[in-house]
Amino acid sequence: QSFLLVLDTRFSDIELREEEGIPTEEFLQSCYAIVPVLDKLGPTVFAPVKMDFVGNIKKINQKFITDKEEFDTLQKIVLHEVNAGVAQVRNSATEALLWLKRGLKFLKGFLTEVKNGEKNIQTAL
Repeated sequence: QSFLLVLDTRFSDIELREEEGIPTEEFLQSCYAIVPVLDKLGPTVFAPVKMDFVGNIKKINQKFITDKEEFDTLQKIVLHEVNAGVAQVRNSATEALLWLKRGLKFLKGFLTEVKNGEKNIQTAL
């Protein structure tokens, strides 16, 4: 559990921008910082989670790098895709963000179980 203390980039360090929301670059860096944690937790058990997680990070990043100024917050990416009518299209950054959020929520639940003393990985999952 001590490996969690060495994360350089944390979600809690991200400063929300008034009226604009969550900065894309900092959010993606925090997500990438979790990937090695998944390896530590169990490279086999968490392989599908990691693949899904990394894939969704990459989809959001691909959108971000097309115009870093325009897409400097997650909200701007989602609004752009909603206005363009592509938010619900498969592999959109918006869909990737939804699945990334679900993955983060799952991971938080798992880590909470472990923190609360659950020793059996399957039970915690």
